Amino acid sequence: MKLIRALAILAATCHAESLFNGRNLDGWDGDPALWRVENGILIGDTSAKTLAANTFLILKKPYTDFHLTAEVKLRNGNSGIQFRSERAPGEGWIVTGYQADFSEDGDRSAWGNFYEEKGRGRNLMKTTDEGWRIAKPIYKQHDWNTVEIIARGPRMELKLNGTTTVVVTDEKSKTGVIALQLHRGPAMRVEFRKIEVRK
Repeated sequence: MKLIRALAILAATCHAESLFNGRNLDGWDGDPALWRVENGILIGDTSAKTLAANTFLILKKPYTDFHLTAEVKLRNGNSGIQFRSERAPGEGWIVTGYQADFSEDGDRSAWGNFYEEKGRGRNLMKTTDEGWRIAKPIYKQHDWNTVEIIARGPRMELKLNGTTTVVVTDEKSKTGVIALQLHRGPAMRVEFRKIEVRK
């Protein structure tokens, strides 16, 4: 019986939970003028609305320890996946906390970087481009890239296309929401698909 129970627990923890159903934004909260679903793809696009501040599509359910995988395509600009984050008070869709960062900015791009939104920025990494240095030769510009976030206790690991780009140990936040970013500034577009999490 103990073996059967252990196998059941293992199966439950290995099961991937889809965070995006491919049809609509059920379970998420964000500005409907900026986020939509087309042909099974979750799209964030600021072409129709100029942003004065970063905005987010926020998953309503919090997570603590998990392994998240998502496929991301960035046309231009700056985006990211927030995790163990908090929704900020006030109007709009604003969060603070940890972020798996990705941006298109030539040699100053941020694919693979660890960032803290409205906090310590890139200062949790050894250098301000620690993740990007590893990601630069393996990321696919304007194509689908696989982003992974592995959070277990204070240890957080980011991967891009199967390669670890940065590992951070920090005690500030152990649980919180997951959210997708649209950055203020010039019109930008980001796409997500196959967003899954294993507890």
